[in-house]
Amino acid sequence: MKKIGIVGGIAWPSTVDYYSEICRRSEQWHLARNPNAVPSTPEISIESLDLHKVFSYIGNDQDEASWTQFDDYHRAALLRIEASGADFALMASNSPHHRFASITRGIKIPVLNLLQVVAKEASCQGAHEVLILGTALAMRSAKFREIFAKRGIMASGPSSETAKATISAMVFELQRGKIESAAERIGAIAKAEFKNQFSGRPVVHLGCTELPLAFPNQKTLSTFEEDGVLYLNSTALHIDAAFEFALCESSGS
Repeated sequence: MKKIGIVGGIAWPSTVDYYSEICRRSEQWHLARNPNAVPSTPEISIESLDLHKVFSYIGNDQDEASWTQFDDYHRAALLRIEASGADFALMASNSPHHRFASITRGIKIPVLNLLQVVAKEASCQGAHEVLILGTALAMRSAKFREIFAKRGIMASGPSSETAKATISAMVFELQRGKIESAAERIGAIAKAEFKNQFSGRPVVHLGCTELPLAFPNQKTLSTFEEDGVLYLNSTALHIDAAFEFALCESSGS
């Protein structure tokens, strides 16, 4: 299998899920083919970043230079991953994908774009409208909307400032393991926002890798439906893409 590099720590609970689920998928895949063998797991390098620094480095979209520290911090981690011998990398967070082109500039190994993976799945699900929930950066990001738009999907963060503030606060709660009633609150916001903004069935991009933690029974599922809302689980979709990419040469696909 290809060696995988993960830029993590942003935040660490979801990075744990990336590591454990990639290893679990590998074990299951190999045991299904040879139940009596010791299952293979991919070699993985993890560069764990300081979440406080990441948030303090967030820039202003009206000032390109203001993003220098943010971009450089993530790019340096990718360079260390590249130097470790990883065959490809992924950033285990939605927010850095707002600056994907700049961060990955000069990186010689492939970096799997989380947003492209989610937008592809949204298209496969027949979605024409998607509500983006996540950090404040994710919910306002024009880059996020552009990637969905390329697949003919209208995507947007919440129109309500109260909803945005609630989701942003919930992200930090989930990072600290506070999940009580989080799923219900997310669902209520999703339904209200779809009623206000869109006309189709509620489809939500869980645009922060912490948000799936609100759904402990479904957090390993790429997509799932709860109380009439279809959720696109960015963490699980990214993990699936990484595992498939790691396998593609060894499986002959």
